[in-house]
Amino acid sequence: MPELSAKQTEPLLEVKHLKKYFPVKKGFLQRVVGHVKAVDDVSFTIHKGETFGLVGESGSGKSTTARLILRGYGVTSGSLRFTRPDGSVVDIAQLNKGELKALRRDVQMIFQDPFSSLNPRMTVLQIVGEPLTVHNIADGSELVDRVAQLLRDVGLRPEIMNRYPHAFSGGQRQRISIARALALNPSFIAADEAVSALDVSVAAQNLNLLKDLQDEHNLTYLFITHDLSTVQHISDRLAVMYVGQLVEIADTETLFNNPLHPYTEALLSAVPRPDPDFALKKKRIVLKGDVADPSNPPSGCYFHPRCNYATDECKAKTPEFREVGEGHWVRCHHAETLELAGVE
Repeated sequence: MPELSAKQTEPLLEVKHLKKYFPVKKGFLQRVVGHVKAVDDVSFTIHKGETFGLVGESGSGKSTTARLILRGYGVTSGSLRFTRPDGSVVDIAQLNKGELKALRRDVQMIFQDPFSSLNPRMTVLQIVGEPLTVHNIADGSELVDRVAQLLRDVGLRPEIMNRYPHAFSGGQRQRISIARALALNPSFIAADEAVSALDVSVAAQNLNLLKDLQDEHNLTYLFITHDLSTVQHISDRLAVMYVGQLVEIADTETLFNNPLHPYTEALLSAVPRPDPDFALKKKRIVLKGDVADPSNPPSGCYFHPRCNYATDECKAKTPEFREVGEGHWVRCHHAETLELAGVE
């Protein structure tokens, strides 16, 4: 089980052996003939006040992991132990509908697409104020005051609260989404590709906003993205995901400078750099083949058909997810012997 050292803060969320298998059905009777292993035995810990980055290619299981944590999907197996602000610990995977509603005060999500995550028929006041209304926290003039303050917190003017989402830019819509996520004063927020749909300059502004809000409200983030340059800017620790499994976890600086898994090395080689001389010297690692099918993954290491360092052992034996350094976990048979390139 991946952990931080004892000197780090106490855990907020402990994910243990999390699995989500979607059934594959065929025929007139819709019989189950297999399963898509979207999340396949994932374990990690997120500590209070940190930003935990989760990266990987599209289809690797990142968003499914976030939805399992928020119980957007039911869990096939595994546990999600969450520490609430009062110190009580609950297993999110086992909560019933009523208990989940109470949990929504502590756990929220920022979705990827600000154009589809906001109801076009609701005003900003209704969108941001809905969580407060559902949980019977505020109404009337008090609701208006709370929404006005939330809009100020995310850098928007309260005067916009009677407008509809179509009147705003993508960056402004995402700030409205952030305000809605903050409405119940949560302790944990999952941000699923929260800036990937935005222009670079607007994305940078929203990243800085998220960091400021984290300090101001003592938030803990699960930050999901496929953009390593973005996650480097905001994350304290990183986890790399491939075909439903974690292949590496380390603090951000260690992972960028000293990757131990070939898949991580390939991802890092694609990180753009603004130095033209560096770009000329840089050797891009182009992975062969396609991402493995999660409904029919290869034997042994899931990554071995695309790996430049694969051996017969990789094809036959499934690698364990093990700690090879303090807080540095990897799923590779040859992690100690490979000399992989990080980001200079």
